[in-house]
Amino acid sequence: MRVLLIAGGWSSERDVSLSGGRIIHAALERLGHEVRHYDPVHDLHGLIPLAREADFAFLNLHGSPGEDGLIQALLDRVGCPYQGSGPAASFLALNKAAAKELLAEAGVPTPNWVFLPQDPGPHMADWRWPHAFPVFVKPNTGGSSLGMGRAADAVTLRTLLEGLWAAGAEALVEEACPGVELTCGVLGNTGEEAALPVILIKPNRGEFFDYASKYEQGGADELCPAPIPDAVRDRVQALALTAHRLLGCEGYSRADFIWDGADGVTLLEVNTLPGMTATSLVPRAARAAGLEFEALIARLLVLGQARARRMDEQKVQSC
Repeated sequence: MRVLLIAGGWSSERDVSLSGGRIIHAALERLGHEVRHYDPVHDLHGLIPLAREADFAFLNLHGSPGEDGLIQALLDRVGCPYQGSGPAASFLALNKAAAKELLAEAGVPTPNWVFLPQDPGPHMADWRWPHAFPVFVKPNTGGSSLGMGRAADAVTLRTLLEGLWAAGAEALVEEACPGVELTCGVLGNTGEEAALPVILIKPNRGEFFDYASKYEQGGADELCPAPIPDAVRDRVQALALTAHRLLGCEGYSRADFIWDGADGVTLLEVNTLPGMTATSLVPRAARAAGLEFEALIARLLVLGQARARRMDEQKVQSC
């Protein structure tokens, strides 16, 4: 196939996107595909003609554009298949506040939070975080833990919020849940989804799984399958599947959790375009399930083509 590999973009996660893109490019060529790389930061205008010439688009974008559904919406309009979720699911998952509203309404445990899209000005002096400290402050639509900080008091919280607002980001304040980080991937389209093995994460730097822990060699110990009780494993996998379906994800996703060491599991967020670098979590979990990296890429191509055929059939039936 002629595959248009889309990586780079203009988000703060550009370097991660390009790093994974190089690995995917090599895997696609080993699978026998003709690959053309496209970086939307250089010429967004060029996407549509390139997509019309391609048989498939493989997205490895993080943040906006890519995880926000923009590129997926354009590809849908020109009928170019791609791997992963469509525009709506991508946008809902990337927007942490919107995703948490849906998760909480469905009874999925998620940390207490407050969404602060902008500085409320003079009213901020009267605002108080209504739950316990410490808290995490995150960009509402960011990923890779970029821009995230931990606050143990109101002064630090205000400083972190001002930093995000100054950068033009919406802020999400989330209660910190003590425990161990777990993550669980899901692979498959609607009706055939299956949870991958759970991974337990032990950061070797800092207090949480930050950018350095995720992408630097030796930044964290990632144990797969996770050495956790079977009941906890089953609970995490069931919640990952629930979140995947609730948000309307397809192809693959990855849900991140905190486990309190007993029976409590809390879902933090869902990623619709999980990292695909040499140290990324979904490829590691897929390998534990018997899918080496090239086989995972091949599977995502098949799932993307199946989604495109289903959409075409639905269009015919609606006419």
